[in-house]
Amino acid sequence: MRPDWNHYFMEMAETVKSRSTCLRRKVGAVIVKDKRILATGYNGSPTGTVHCIDAGCLRELYNIPSGQRAELCRGTHAEQNAIVQAAYHGVSVKGSTLYVTLQPCVLCAKMAINAGIKKIYYKGNYPDELALKILDEAGVELIKID
Repeated sequence: MRPDWNHYFMEMAETVKSRSTCLRRKVGAVIVKDKRILATGYNGSPTGTVHCIDAGCLRELYNIPSGQRAELCRGTHAEQNAIVQAAYHGVSVKGSTLYVTLQPCVLCAKMAINAGIKKIYYKGNYPDELALKILDEAGVELIKID
C-alpha cells in the first residue's frame, strides 16, 4: 500500500534516526517544503567530536531524568541538527514542515519558530508543556501522527 505524504516523510525520519549516536533515545527529523526534502537531522555529537556511544553519557552516569539538565549532554537534538544543516548549506526552511520522531522540546520549538517552520508532525510524546504552549502562541501547527 502506498503511504500518504505525511507517513512517507515520517518513515524517512524513522530511517534518519538510525544514524543517532545517543545512548538514551534515538530521534530523527526531516524538514520538507512542497513535498521536497530540504534537510535531515538526528541527535548526536557535533561534527568532529567524540560520539556518545564512545564517550559515554553524563546524564546517564548521574541518573538525570529525561528533559532535565540538557546542558550536560554532548549531543545536539535532531531538529536542531536539521535546521543547522539547512543553514550550513544555504537552504531556507521558511514556510516548511518538520517531521520528527519525538515531540520537540522547548529549545527545539523555539528554534523551529524562529527558523520559520509552520507545521510539525511528530510521533512520540515528550513531557514539555512549555514547548506546546510556545508553539501554539506562535501559530505553529503541531500534529501527532501514528
